[in-house]
Amino acid sequence: MNVSKHCCDRCFRYVDNFSDSRYDVARRLRAFYFFHDINKEVKMSKKSFGLLALLLMASAAQAALDETLRVKESIEINAPADKVWAIVGNFGDMGAWHPAIAKTEITSGKSTEAGATRVLTLKDGGTVHETLTAYDAAAMTMKYDITESVLPVREYSATLKVDAAGDKSIVTWRSMFKRKDPNNPAQKGQDDEAAKNTITEIFKSGLEHLKKTLEK
Repeated sequence: MNVSKHCCDRCFRYVDNFSDSRYDVARRLRAFYFFHDINKEVKMSKKSFGLLALLLMASAAQAALDETLRVKESIEINAPADKVWAIVGNFGDMGAWHPAIAKTEITSGKSTEAGATRVLTLKDGGTVHETLTAYDAAAMTMKYDITESVLPVREYSATLKVDAAGDKSIVTWRSMFKRKDPNNPAQKGQDDEAAKNTITEIFKSGLEHLKKTLEK
């Protein structure tokens, strides 16, 4: 139905019900403007609704184009949980268990306290700057963010956790992040595929090397 036409038709039908006296002419005018105002409000409501719909559609499209990615890897290690945590929970020495790390340097704070920062130097010369956001030795859990890096990711946060499984351990490494390039389409090597593949490889190679180190 044409809402504008419908309101105007109602207006004139209503106005025509009055007589032609001066008194009624004034009433007719008031009635006309009353329905005219309703018509304007309806039009404005339709425009506002249309604009809101467009904004929501644009927002949804942008979210789909630059979505949050997730990676999770776990491994069982034939070693007690406290022994595993002593190595993987050391924020100050990731090179002790990850084969891609040449050096770990604590640049501020203490390695067991939230707020500590470190710089990881990779064996190919690249660097990764990270901040410890949470550390719980009793729960054998730590969380950290990447603030600057050569990796094809941004807005990166991760959690490392060790769980006891009898006389063995389960190490779980999970992360959330976005690709390096937020544009659509993203540059090759900075897209979703590159970001997810890179983090998956880092997780798998690190956990496998940790297992080998502890099961010697």
